[in-house]
Amino acid sequence: MHYSRLLIPTLKEDPAEAEVVSHRLLMRAAMIRQVARGIYDFLPLGRRTLRKVENIVREELNRAGCQEVLLPVVCPSELWQESGRWDIYGKELLRIKDRNDREFCLGPTHEEVMTDLVRRDVRSYRDLPLNLYQIQTKFRDEIRPRFGLMRGREFLMKDGYSYHTDYEDCLREYASMREVYGHIFRRCGLDFRAVEADTGNIGGSLSHEFQVLAESGEDLIVSCNRCEYAANVEKAEMRTVAEPARADAPVTEIATPGVRTIEEVSAFLSRPATEFVKTLLLVADERGVAVLLRGDDQLSETKLKALLGATDLRMAEAAEIETLTGAPQGFAGPVGLALPLYADERLRGCADMVSGANRADTHVTGVSQVRDFPGVVFANLRTAHAGDECARCEGGVFEEHRGIEVGHVFYLGKKYSEKLRATYLDAAGAECVMEMGTYGIGVSRTMAAAVEQNHDDKGIIWPVSIAPFEVMLVPVKWDDAASREAALRLEADLEAAGIEVLLDDRDERAGVKFNDADLLGIPFRVTIGPRGLAAGKVELKARAATAAEEIALDGAAARIAEVVRNAHQELRS
Repeated sequence: MHYSRLLIPTLKEDPAEAEVVSHRLLMRAAMIRQVARGIYDFLPLGRRTLRKVENIVREELNRAGCQEVLLPVVCPSELWQESGRWDIYGKELLRIKDRNDREFCLGPTHEEVMTDLVRRDVRSYRDLPLNLYQIQTKFRDEIRPRFGLMRGREFLMKDGYSYHTDYEDCLREYASMREVYGHIFRRCGLDFRAVEADTGNIGGSLSHEFQVLAESGEDLIVSCNRCEYAANVEKAEMRTVAEPARADAPVTEIATPGVRTIEEVSAFLSRPATEFVKTLLLVADERGVAVLLRGDDQLSETKLKALLGATDLRMAEAAEIETLTGAPQGFAGPVGLALPLYADERLRGCADMVSGANRADTHVTGVSQVRDFPGVVFANLRTAHAGDECARCEGGVFEEHRGIEVGHVFYLGKKYSEKLRATYLDAAGAECVMEMGTYGIGVSRTMAAAVEQNHDDKGIIWPVSIAPFEVMLVPVKWDDAASREAALRLEADLEAAGIEVLLDDRDERAGVKFNDADLLGIPFRVTIGPRGLAAGKVELKARAATAAEEIALDGAAARIAEVVRNAHQELRS
């Protein structure tokens, strides 16, 4: 393909609206253009990369026995009402009406529609297990679409759903999909972690996120430096290390006028945050509860919600705090507090601690767990941090990473199949409810995540498997007959060898061509110049390399093709 025949309107300056690297570089490299907030056009180069990610997903899923279908973007409200999600999904669900005033939505996910398909056409245990998927446009009306393709409203997604006769078979497929997803993201050239995660709005009792490691990631995850365990910090299980014993001390009130936060009281009393009991007031399904943490820890609402079995959980408002504790916000404490108390394991047996006194402008010292709040329920309620000890192995310590979620697998059980009456007849003719799993990949987000992880100050560095082209030929002087002839011959030889080539046939200065080649991120650049040709040489340079390699023009196509194939093989191994 010749550069002059493609729509590649590159930009010299960063777009004003671009907030992260992938947004900036995909816009500058003419891969995408914004139509409205969170909605993008894909230009020819961007579409080529998007299609390559799609094809990797499709190849690996088909190899695993999954079957591709295509479901409607516009979904009838009746199916969502059957599942109970029409009223609870929230404003992200874009609801519309047709000319007959019937309600529909633009599908943000397709559990309902796929299950409706299966319940109508699958009746016998002999038809199961079944794993169906699609690669399709989704729409979620994000309150704050941002970061380009990282958090758009309209996006390309692979969503798959499996149906089974029993729990064991569903877990087998869940494990299989985790393995397949690993193959997919390795082939995309990504450094990632599969981490245990909360099930969120999708539901179910087991899920793993696939997180691409990048400094710009919105999610904070931890992974063990000894075993393979990794999890979202909200979900991670860490070992509670016994704190050094402290002697009991009498409870003593101290006036702390206007001093509310842990940081302020710590400075006021000259005591570290580790010697504080932080008391948080929350409302769980309209019931007030108090959660106790060490002063330097943060609450995992995911863990608390699971412990309480709560559907709705929120922090109490200032007026509610005063009603529950008798004191303004900032002065709550566990001593004498007439609320259900839940404490992080780290506070078990603590003594001589500081907390709020449940009185305005007052704190207390000398707080002892055993003496002052003995009836507390203990659980692991804090978020994980780097340096915490792993609970899954001996001697492992957590390392902290920023991550971009690109895939998610869920074990759903009967959450949707029961409500939607997706049943089958077993060998004895009895009607049984199917077990379900669901598996998603953000295809367009994977494209953005690849840029976040693979770039430098000059532009994108595409992994060869998802680059729009594998090789870029750059004749330094297109108006030089010998250079043009060599470039065209090399292009033909490479294409005959099955290599995707972009030939820069523009009448531009060499510096402009080199800058654009770096910006576009094509994995291999071949420079063809009059001086090199006089010696029978061309220059081969990997986009990520600092130095170039001179190779003989005779046999150059075979050498370049070998390098490209080796790069692909590295990602497959």
